[in-house]
Amino acid sequence: MNSLDSQDCNPQPREEDPLLKFIDYARSALSPEIHDDSDPNGNGAETARPSWNWIASRILKTCSAYSSGVTAAILLSDLSQAWHEQNRDRPVKKMPECVKQLRKKNKRRKLSNTVTIDSIYEKNFLSLNSVLEAVIVDVFVLPGTNIYMLSLGDFWSTNTIDLYLHRRYYDLISPTNGILKKGRQIFLTGCHLRPAAGGGSRCPRLLPTEYLVILLDEDDDGDAMLLGAQFCSDSFSSISLDAFSKNVSYSLYARIEFIGPLEVQGKFGTLQRKQITLVDDDGAKLQFLLWGDQVVLANLFSVGSMLALDEPYISSSADTAAETSAEVSLEFGSATQLFLVPFVQHEEQVCVSLTPNRHQGSRLLSTLDPSQSTQVSQVSLPCDSHGSIDFSSCPFQSFITNLRDKMTGVSLYGVVTSIIKERCTTEAIFSLRIEDTTGTIWTKLHFVKHWSLGRLSLGHTVYISGLTCSMKKRKGFQLNRCHDSLEAIWSENTGGASFFNLSSLPALLNSSCLHKLTKLSDLSSQTSCTQIVHVRLEMVQFHLSTRLSHAVCGHFVTEQPMGVSKCSFCNENCDEVIRTFHLKMTLADKSGTIFAWCTGHTATEILQISPDEFFELPEEEQVMYPASLDNERFMVAIVNCNRQDSGPSDALVLETEGISWEITRALKCD
Repeated sequence: MNSLDSQDCNPQPREEDPLLKFIDYARSALSPEIHDDSDPNGNGAETARPSWNWIASRILKTCSAYSSGVTAAILLSDLSQAWHEQNRDRPVKKMPECVKQLRKKNKRRKLSNTVTIDSIYEKNFLSLNSVLEAVIVDVFVLPGTNIYMLSLGDFWSTNTIDLYLHRRYYDLISPTNGILKKGRQIFLTGCHLRPAAGGGSRCPRLLPTEYLVILLDEDDDGDAMLLGAQFCSDSFSSISLDAFSKNVSYSLYARIEFIGPLEVQGKFGTLQRKQITLVDDDGAKLQFLLWGDQVVLANLFSVGSMLALDEPYISSSADTAAETSAEVSLEFGSATQLFLVPFVQHEEQVCVSLTPNRHQGSRLLSTLDPSQSTQVSQVSLPCDSHGSIDFSSCPFQSFITNLRDKMTGVSLYGVVTSIIKERCTTEAIFSLRIEDTTGTIWTKLHFVKHWSLGRLSLGHTVYISGLTCSMKKRKGFQLNRCHDSLEAIWSENTGGASFFNLSSLPALLNSSCLHKLTKLSDLSSQTSCTQIVHVRLEMVQFHLSTRLSHAVCGHFVTEQPMGVSKCSFCNENCDEVIRTFHLKMTLADKSGTIFAWCTGHTATEILQISPDEFFELPEEEQVMYPASLDNERFMVAIVNCNRQDSGPSDALVLETEGISWEITRALKCD
């Protein structure tokens, strides 16, 4: 099974893909001042435009939200509003000077839950898990009290907001050498907002929060001295439970290696926990545990950052059930203070090949003309400490031929040519082969529990984001030898991961801006992407039956001895089965006819009756029912499910019963 296959070099004319064309149009509409004829070999201004991945994902999310259909105006309005909110880093009003200076030097990427101070003013709302990446503009005492206030700004706002400082941080304030001072950067979360009231303050304020992390800069002499003097004498191996019980405190410095998922503990499943794996300079590992409300602190951390813990609580790993071989674990105690040296992702200049698609209109699965010269554009993309390059913000569409080892955040748009359930594992892992304009690649889909993408089959057009590419040892079919091949990996619970089946998208048929009507005579064995056609039903060949399908994946099940149902797609016995239609029929328009099949929701839409209702009809009425549909008119989405490169024993190939065309969506025409 080759992971990266070269494409057949025989050029074939292909239909223009309306969705890809609309994505290009939307990018131009959002940034009209930037032209596509800019120097393709220079950086240009492409990085100021929304990325191709961002536009594609946003369009498909909007289509999923508006199942009855969308217009170009709806999509452009949604895109414009979302881009404006995300790209509010060009302030009009004057920003505090200390913030402005730090902003020029900032190379850190925004945390995923970060909100801006300007947005707090606009919405007069702040959720507890929101993150503020703030700069201290001023420190002052409320007149007539001993309450310290911090005036905060951020890199994306012109407004400032005042925070009531929690008393556990009062010892960090000093007129001469305090750590919390003007120009210091801090992260905070778990904040309650005191909104602006009509009779009180005209501005909102933030109530005290314990969940505050102070940022340090190793290149700053003062911060470097603090780290060396306070956090370099203790190591994980020096920690003793007995010494801690005798009031010995520790100051530790370690790298964040892994941030675990949210867990639920306790007899009644009400106690939340997060485990963060820390590694010190000696390579020793300990778990830093967050409990209950403390779990929001994890929103302030990122893998690769250095965390300094002053006076952490030391607990027994056995008592906390921490997943570690170490005897002790660290916790956020009542006296604990946290300092962070954020991991800064370096950018790397990457040369991206611009296929003819970008300059001559997007065409799905059209073979590249080898006589045309390849154009290359150079863009700057984030690169982590392991050399992996993040392509989630790449301004251009990613193609399979451009994929390389250590690429993350990749998005692909193409057609499914094979799906196989991994057999030698207890996990829910499926191998999906996807084909685009330049080749094919095997992608491993990792699910938390089981398949969760609904019915997906051969010939369906998909958009998948959040892919990671890596070189893997793979054994070929013909030669029993292992070889290195490129593999794309997708995990359901990874941030930025999404999967859309465009062939089954409910909004597809009602969204004229995302499709173009074609004729049946235009369909051929070379047709690859989803086609939209106006058809009528003919009773020349019309075969209707009911079968059982797996509720999880939508594919047919087979009856086994002892009344057991087995799903060949999921390769497992299944209890959740539902009755569905298996419909084979002749479709016609003025240009010709084809024989096609469908199942599930599509068959129900064509028959205008549910499988259970049909099953309850007397046998005579079941036989006569199809006659009532003669010459009924529908708009349908059709895919070519005859994939010659799939094995004859593939469960999905057997499901088609040799029919080349599947109807994936149908809409009755009045």
